[in-house]
Amino acid sequence: MARSDTTPSFVLTLPLKYTVSDKAALDKYFEIARRYYNAILNKLLKRYYLMVQSKKYRHICKMAKSKERNELFKKIEEEYGLSGTAINKLITSLRVNEYKELGSHVTIKLELRAMQAIEKLKFGEADKVNFIKYGEMYSFESSDNRQGIKFRDGIVIFNKLKIPVIVKKNDIYAQMALKNRVKYCRFIKKNIKGKDRYYVQLILEGIPPLKINKETGEIKNYIGNGKVGIDIGTQTIAICSDNEVKLLELAPEINNIEKEKRRLQRKLDRSRRATNPNKYNEDGTINTKDKSKWIKSKNYIKTQIQLREIQRKQAIIREESHNKLANYIISLGNDIKVETMNYKGLQARAKETTINEKTGRFNKKKRFGKSLANKAPAKLIEILARKLRYFGEELKEVKTQKVKASQYNHITGKYKNKNLNERWNDFGEYKIQRDLYSAFIISNVNDDLESIDRERCIITFERFKNLHDIEIQRLMNMELTQALKNVI
Repeated sequence: MARSDTTPSFVLTLPLKYTVSDKAALDKYFEIARRYYNAILNKLLKRYYLMVQSKKYRHICKMAKSKERNELFKKIEEEYGLSGTAINKLITSLRVNEYKELGSHVTIKLELRAMQAIEKLKFGEADKVNFIKYGEMYSFESSDNRQGIKFRDGIVIFNKLKIPVIVKKNDIYAQMALKNRVKYCRFIKKNIKGKDRYYVQLILEGIPPLKINKETGEIKNYIGNGKVGIDIGTQTIAICSDNEVKLLELAPEINNIEKEKRRLQRKLDRSRRATNPNKYNEDGTINTKDKSKWIKSKNYIKTQIQLREIQRKQAIIREESHNKLANYIISLGNDIKVETMNYKGLQARAKETTINEKTGRFNKKKRFGKSLANKAPAKLIEILARKLRYFGEELKEVKTQKVKASQYNHITGKYKNKNLNERWNDFGEYKIQRDLYSAFIISNVNDDLESIDRERCIITFERFKNLHDIEIQRLMNMELTQALKNVI
């Protein structure tokens, strides 16, 4: 286990060549895994709520942060059965009876999954935990490739199941990847066009093989040399390197899908209201007193499948777009810096109620939740960091509160507060787009990630300005999307 946890790894997803009986068996195992996870989560959740309601726990919470306080937290967790042998006893009693078909190597990972959900509650990373509904268990995995789910010579073995994987003859990447050692395997279920399809994910040791252009024989994705600064927003990204300056929209391909997605959501809402009039009040809000089951018409279910399929395609397109953009950024340089962003804070609704001075109406409390869900900037940062690690580099996160890139002026060396709607920095004879300038400042942050190298800013600014003007001219010559219009 230690070797698997410390060595680098990557994932290879392969379709399974299963029969009708194989599918029935997989359905059964997914359902058992779901029930086992829910059973463990339910037991741990009860213990957790008993603990947080105790006077002893509340007293510890009021104490100042110290080693003594941490030790007391550990003791009370043991006392309420949330760590140590108490969890092992609980797990063993469940594992050896109703859920023994899964095997210990699979149940261990499900237990860890449930414990991670409780950890998020403990540390305030989640307000509640969710149990998995029937038919919505989409993955389970083994702890290693020796027992449980095993991969041997192109066949996935689990209990009595022996299912071959599909590797296409022209898939050179998969063939090269399979030469690496398999750490462990994961079964995946995807709902495609209303039908469940099964895959295996092989977690392989090492780094992914480099993709090669079949026609030229050149390596497709390579890492550049130099400094790169990134200023990432909710829908756009500004990039500044020694040779290129770009202002791009994140995953622009998904904009066409969003319109169809909204149409289907409105259709579902109309159908839901027509078939469940008792579930709504006269003002259109949901009647929380009515506890009867929701009725779904056949057309409603068909529309649900269509919406689910669009959301699946949207996720695939977004990930492909992020991968291409990450490869492009890495090709610009190896010293990549980005500002830390609190995406959860941006998703949250505004707490204060404000009034629009022009209209006199209340301003909406919604913030950037929808943009973040559609564009997934955090996912891009995650992909970029992972790809850099393959080349032995790290994504450097600049400390936003210390650097304040959007407020800094490298000419005066001073900071000036700006409103969000101020999109240009005025330098007298010329103007510089705010996000691109922030990316320029970030690229010139020192290695301590807390201070700006003003001298380098002054030396490289003229080159940046020339590249900036070329990029602005490119944007002005094209038909801008709404996301780019908001920042230009």
